[in-house]
Amino acid sequence: MRRILLFLGTNIAVLLLLTIVSRLLGIDAWAAASGYGGMGPLLVFAAVIGMGGSFISLALSKWLAKMSTGARIIEQPSSEAEQWLVSTVRRHAQAAGIGMPEVAIYDAPEMNAFATGANRNHAMVAVSTGLLHGMDRDQVSAVLGHEIGHVANGDMVTLALLQGVLNTFVIFLARVVGRLVDSWLSGGRDNSGGGLGYFVIVIVLQIVFGLFASMIVMAFSRYREFRADAAGARLAGRDRMISALQQLSASYGESSLPKNMQAFGISGHLAGGFGRLFMSHPPLEERIEALRRAV
Repeated sequence: MRRILLFLGTNIAVLLLLTIVSRLLGIDAWAAASGYGGMGPLLVFAAVIGMGGSFISLALSKWLAKMSTGARIIEQPSSEAEQWLVSTVRRHAQAAGIGMPEVAIYDAPEMNAFATGANRNHAMVAVSTGLLHGMDRDQVSAVLGHEIGHVANGDMVTLALLQGVLNTFVIFLARVVGRLVDSWLSGGRDNSGGGLGYFVIVIVLQIVFGLFASMIVMAFSRYREFRADAAGARLAGRDRMISALQQLSASYGESSLPKNMQAFGISGHLAGGFGRLFMSHPPLEERIEALRRAV
């Protein structure tokens, strides 16, 4: 539950920041005064902010991942284990038809790994020290295949596109509906300046619409985990992929990955009830069962 509250709080903070900036720049007042004739320019503004923010985040994803996790890129393997890690990533990348990703290790007790990067041929795959210590090499190979699957499937770019489109409509619809509601509450009086009431309504609507957008993003994130598991099974073997997921299930714990990186890890958080709608990963038992049913 704490994770869900933090997740929602982060989204609310971003939405509030966007609204305050728009208010200070006079954009909300312009949107309120422009009426329906201004919907075209308003949609363009929403797209620039929504898509621009999403792709800036994607472009900075590797740098942010390195900074937030303390991941160390293996430039020259300093041990047999690091040599094996780099060789395994290279073998999977070649089989998947992508460029060789950067390979990194970060210090964390839980067994986890993630892939990120704006380009499938210039990505990064990182594994935790807990994963290397807690799994055998067959299992680690499967996890690496899973992460290479994310890269080969273009999941980072697709997720950024989806988030950008949803951000666009959240920003746009909040202002269109906000103007209608503000006009109705004011009894139809001219309030073309976008007053305090309009400002508050837009904030509330962005929060509400943002929650629904988050559910859609998380639903796609869960779907892509099944595809990445299938890729791991193809690259390393289905039994190894199942074994790796079983090992994750047996030692499941709280992730130390930053919130903005958890959707890119192999292991996500469990939740029930309403919280399931905000899960970035399906339950591990569902992922294992999907692999067992695969032909």
